[in-house]
Amino acid sequence: MTNASTDITPEQTTFTVYDPRDGSTVATVQSASREQVSIALSLARSAHAEWAATNPADRGSMLRDAADRLRAEAQKLAELNSRETGKSTDEALAGIMAGVSTLEQYAELGPVHRGLSLRGSLLAADYTVSEPRGVAVLLTPWNDPVAVAAGLIGAALVTGNTVVHKPSERCPSLGFALGETLSQAFPDGVFTTLTGGPEVGTMLTMEDGVDVFAHVGSSATGGRIARAAVLTGAHVIRENGGNDPLLVDEDVDPIWAARQAALGAFANSGQICTSVERIYVHRNIADTFCDALVKEARERNRNGIAPLVDRRLRDVVDEQVQHARQTGARVLEGGSVPDGPGTHYPATVLTDCTDGMEIMSEETFGPVAPVRVVDSFDEGLNLAATGRYGLAATVLTAGIEHAHQAIAALPVGTVKINAVFGGAPGGSAQPRKDSGHGFGYGPELLDEFTRVKVVHVGIPETRSDAAAGSTDYTAGESA
Repeated sequence: MTNASTDITPEQTTFTVYDPRDGSTVATVQSASREQVSIALSLARSAHAEWAATNPADRGSMLRDAADRLRAEAQKLAELNSRETGKSTDEALAGIMAGVSTLEQYAELGPVHRGLSLRGSLLAADYTVSEPRGVAVLLTPWNDPVAVAAGLIGAALVTGNTVVHKPSERCPSLGFALGETLSQAFPDGVFTTLTGGPEVGTMLTMEDGVDVFAHVGSSATGGRIARAAVLTGAHVIRENGGNDPLLVDEDVDPIWAARQAALGAFANSGQICTSVERIYVHRNIADTFCDALVKEARERNRNGIAPLVDRRLRDVVDEQVQHARQTGARVLEGGSVPDGPGTHYPATVLTDCTDGMEIMSEETFGPVAPVRVVDSFDEGLNLAATGRYGLAATVLTAGIEHAHQAIAALPVGTVKINAVFGGAPGGSAQPRKDSGHGFGYGPELLDEFTRVKVVHVGIPETRSDAAAGSTDYTAGESA
């Protein structure tokens, strides 16, 4: 635990993290005890009043200091990220620098986070002010651990909340090092990091005095947090699983579309929240598209694709692929666990997929591109709009009518037309259904970490007014 010194207690457990590239041991980590969880939350509660009263500009200044500290440690953290998650050092470094930029962004946005002026009577003031919710518990993932954490940490702290952060147990050493780096910029108790597995997250949800939970991770975990928060009244922000569709219209270049599909399905070995998880392609271009997609996958396999984060995830991915194969899907590339150390899995292309297959209905989180051929854009759109998730969707089309039709019909937080990734800086979205709730990024995240108070200021009647007879100002002129 950072920013709170306690001794290890007998109830604590340890867990070991292995390098997914070769299976070597990275670290054996202590999981926080119930006592440490209680202490961290107690410190956060004790520090909250003073931190909430701190001038927003001063909070922003400290957040800029935290960004500078993160920048100074970026290379070391990137190497640690690579060892724990298998991400290349260059990609890890890019994620950490994105985290630096995010902290700097919230350092600027926080002090200008403003309320609204309301129209009332002529000689009265009506407006809203934003106040921090209190103690924020942040539970963050392993697939882009610094960039995602920096967004939640920055928005929570700059709006006056105190923070207890639990990084994923799949990258605990990185999470601990991130906590030590950032916590030096803030007063004691304002920002604390706890390491541990799901049991630590469960303990955090059972403690009293948490005002907001922010979670990025699986839908199953997010659902448990939301149910626990119903009993405590805590606000919940969550971005959870997705089964993002890619719909390919007949009027686009199928080779370009295959490059888009490969980028969406195979980037970071498919371990991105908004990865392409299922593909619907028009029959008129399906053969050329699939041939090009196989070529893209083979090129990545020849050049070497990064491993999955651990054996547990690889087993899930392979089980879904084998189930699809057993129920009628054809494997055109990849589709089996390779020999050798580590937790590698090849870029995989499946065709003849049906929506009854788990590979099409559930999140895979691996480098798998399952394809279903459709006879019309409408058929593909209807299929893309189904399912229990509502994170994002991509449509590749040259027709403005089809683009607008998709935007209206897809029940997701983000619709991307003609690009599987990208978007304006500061963009935000609200996941739907089992994919989550609330804004997860951008200026709107400041609203999630605050509550609104409506203020009305009128004019009192003084003693001299009472003696002389009251004046009615609301009519706009003296009586």
